[in-house]
Amino acid sequence: MSEPIDEIIIDKPDNPVDPELQRIQNFTGKYPKQLWYLFTVEMWERFCFYGMRGMLTVFMVSQLELTDKAANLQYGAIQAFVYAFTFIGGLFADKILGFRKSLFWGAIMMIAGGFIIATAPQDLFYIGICFSIIGTGFFKPNISTMVGQLYKDGDPRRDAGFSLFYSGINLGALLGGILMVWVGLHYSWSLAFALVGIVMSISIITFWFTQKTMGPIGLSPLSATMPASKKRMYEIATYVGSLIAIPLILILVKNSNYTDMVMYIVGPAALLYVLFEMRKYDAAARKKLIAALIFITFSIFFWAFFEQSGGSLALFAYNNLHDSFLGITIDPNVVNNSANSLFVIIFAPLLGLVWIWLAKRKQEPNSGVKFGMGFLLLAVAFYIFYSTIRFADAAGLTSLEIFTLGYFIITFGELCLSPIGLSLMTKLSPQPMQGLMMGMWFLASAYGQYVAGLLGAGMSTADDNASAMDKLISYTNGYQQLAIYAVVAGVALLVLSPVIKKLMGSTR
Repeated sequence: MSEPIDEIIIDKPDNPVDPELQRIQNFTGKYPKQLWYLFTVEMWERFCFYGMRGMLTVFMVSQLELTDKAANLQYGAIQAFVYAFTFIGGLFADKILGFRKSLFWGAIMMIAGGFIIATAPQDLFYIGICFSIIGTGFFKPNISTMVGQLYKDGDPRRDAGFSLFYSGINLGALLGGILMVWVGLHYSWSLAFALVGIVMSISIITFWFTQKTMGPIGLSPLSATMPASKKRMYEIATYVGSLIAIPLILILVKNSNYTDMVMYIVGPAALLYVLFEMRKYDAAARKKLIAALIFITFSIFFWAFFEQSGGSLALFAYNNLHDSFLGITIDPNVVNNSANSLFVIIFAPLLGLVWIWLAKRKQEPNSGVKFGMGFLLLAVAFYIFYSTIRFADAAGLTSLEIFTLGYFIITFGELCLSPIGLSLMTKLSPQPMQGLMMGMWFLASAYGQYVAGLLGAGMSTADDNASAMDKLISYTNGYQQLAIYAVVAGVALLVLSPVIKKLMGSTR
């Protein structure tokens, strides 16, 4: 993009009741048209993110020659920093940039990161990853918040809208998961990483041409009375500061031992800041924010289990699965990277319509119950992953069909939690805190990713030369333990759901 971002977007006027926003929110039917535009923008960004995620451990083991344990730890560290920066991106969007400028800046950084790695994958991998970390931080939480602002408070169609939006996420994840890992493994790692830059360009061009339909949504939060020069100074300082942070991020990412220190500091500091901001609101608003924090806390455990997909399950697919599905030859890592996304695409809109149907009959389960159901389904899925050991041959290879069945079940657990959580962050948060709370939601994902790496490393065999059978036994035993933990969390949420419902007030 050749034009400065500041010349592209007009600042939002100080108008608390914007007629254009009312027009957008008074849409008829199930979905606003703007949702489809954001769906497309997010789809291409998630193509890049999940394509990269699916390649990380396989690339690090096969090209950087890391051990399985080291790759799991490095994967957890990278993903943790990716999601940790969504908190920072949400904060700067709330306070300075607005959601639109954050999206443009995040996209530019991700495009740069993809092309940097493509230039020399083995040598520039970590530098490019730093650009991607910052880019995702500015992009991801803010587009989700824009989706929430398409709906009025109390609109029962919001959960269905986020379920459709979630389908866009997973359509991109499906395409990226299939294409990028296949290109990397069988053709060229440089081309695989270059796809990030190419596809993110499509994403941001799409937003460029559709942003005019968003009305005041996502424009600058800075006062219209603030001098233009001062606004520009704040914005430029944000851009420059994010670039200056790259050397520090590089040090942290390359040495996963630093991750512990960062995670011990960032989470408590973020929580203290949220508690500080909560003082500005009345008791009812604070109770809703406490409910949001409960959901955020439980989501850490969910993502710690679920995100084995990019870590231990990716290596499990690489080492321990037959390359045949119902008689068709297929790369197991392609299945690992795409099965969940395919199932989400098929079932997310249907489940969203089920929520609407139940809501009309006043039978829709509350959000605490949905979260609890998500954990119980997650437990079933990991028990299925554990059961693959019963179908293994002497070489330590097991059934790709049973493995895929696990992903089928895990999909419904995810759909009971993730799109609902995105929706909740916009429903339970006062508008001035929506970017911040969406950032907190993704910061919880950062902790989940971090713990996922630790869990994956703990499941890895200590012997670098272990046989496939030894690896199979080690990983499946770990999946059995995760199934037990998921049951405990699910039951706890079901027990707590009446308390959470009371804190949420009239919000579902």
